[in-house]
Amino acid sequence: MPTSSPILPLFVDLDGTLIKSDLLFESLLLLIKSNPFSIFLIPLWLCRGRAYLKYQLAQRVELSVDDLPLNPEFHAYLTAQHASGRSITLISASNQDQVKLVGERQALFQVAIGSDRNENLKAESKLRRIQQITGDNKFAYAGNSSADIPVWREAREVLMVNCPQNLRKKLAENGDSILCFDSPGPHLQTTLQKLLQAMRPHQWLKNGLIFLPLILSHQLDQSALLLQAAIGFVSFCLCASSVYLLNDMFDINSDRRHQSKRRRPFASGQLSLSYGFIGAPLLLLAAVLVATALPADFLQMLLLYWLITSLYSLYFKRLFLLDTVVLAILYTWRIMAGSAAISISTTFWLILFSLFLFLGLALVKRYAELMNLKSLGKSSVEGRAYRIEDLRVLSIIGIAANLAAVLVFTFYINASDTTNLYDTPIVLWLICPLLIYLLGRIWKLVLAGKLDEDPVIFAIGDYRSQTACVVCGILIWLAL
Repeated sequence: MPTSSPILPLFVDLDGTLIKSDLLFESLLLLIKSNPFSIFLIPLWLCRGRAYLKYQLAQRVELSVDDLPLNPEFHAYLTAQHASGRSITLISASNQDQVKLVGERQALFQVAIGSDRNENLKAESKLRRIQQITGDNKFAYAGNSSADIPVWREAREVLMVNCPQNLRKKLAENGDSILCFDSPGPHLQTTLQKLLQAMRPHQWLKNGLIFLPLILSHQLDQSALLLQAAIGFVSFCLCASSVYLLNDMFDINSDRRHQSKRRRPFASGQLSLSYGFIGAPLLLLAAVLVATALPADFLQMLLLYWLITSLYSLYFKRLFLLDTVVLAILYTWRIMAGSAAISISTTFWLILFSLFLFLGLALVKRYAELMNLKSLGKSSVEGRAYRIEDLRVLSIIGIAANLAAVLVFTFYINASDTTNLYDTPIVLWLICPLLIYLLGRIWKLVLAGKLDEDPVIFAIGDYRSQTACVVCGILIWLAL
């Protein structure tokens, strides 16, 4: 760990330096989540300056500062310096009330200074405030960005936290003695990796349901229709990633208290929230542009899908059972969108089968989450309306929903729209025991506490499930 003289008073920046995140972005998220319509007030506040915007946000949101991600190496250094009796001041462009709250929680600082409603304490403004405190005496300063250069220029001791290599070189050229903490890897490469991780490309497999209407209508050999379905798949992947970014941003506080979700890029502070604010609308725009190559009905379904998933992230996911119903609808929506992409209609029985199937699987996921919490000695799911006492209810409703899906599949087999597509539709009945096996195996695993992930992702990666799906495909081919 870098060392320095404890004689010089140390001034420490907050956003990006003490913590990996930025309180301005954290506050914006809390405000939008509590009242989405308040987004229209933000430009009005910003017209009066960034300091005024931060002041208004601080008055309206209550930050959860206990779980903010710290830069660990630098925090350990500050702890050692504090123990040695060094004078340490927290000084930040964030609002005074929020900076004071962080300072009190950390208990490392003699004073915590932030912006008021009129002055944004950044760059030259921050330097003037430090000089007012120190007079002609020398000081040490810890920061993380190019905005800190004016302060570093006047500091006797330069501390750089989580700074890119080019910024360190820029100061080193002037002969400054620099202490570096929490040095990142190649900035662009690391950022792109974390952004891709936040987009959850492994979840794109779920959008393969868009191809289901093409397969079941026996038009997979039609290259033009196959291209349309592929375009729909790409559009839905971009749209879904837009929502995944929003979801992880809105859930950032609950994710930080979750056993595994705290490692997500936004929650852990490995990816700046600014990339989410920019990336989410850009991905949605890209999805819409791709969708313009398809019929207008598909574009409408795409936009409705984004709206429903956004409402799910903001509201529905906190409601008992209703959240799983919405998830089942969203899975079924993909199938209906696949039909819209190739301009065919989706049968009633297929829609009903999908709703029951994915309702049961959504309840499997909730059951697995509760079982994981039970093993950790916890009683409820953070940010959701589920408790350990709900396990029995979830299993009963989930198993009933999946059995109903198998029953509906039998009606689908006998429907005239289905029988007209097959020479020997009776072969399709052999799919029923395979469905019972697949769903029964998933429920057996989750009831035994051996399933700790999304059941859809589990089925995609499980060789037994893969084998059963291949056999189902062969049966459909034999029935033709």
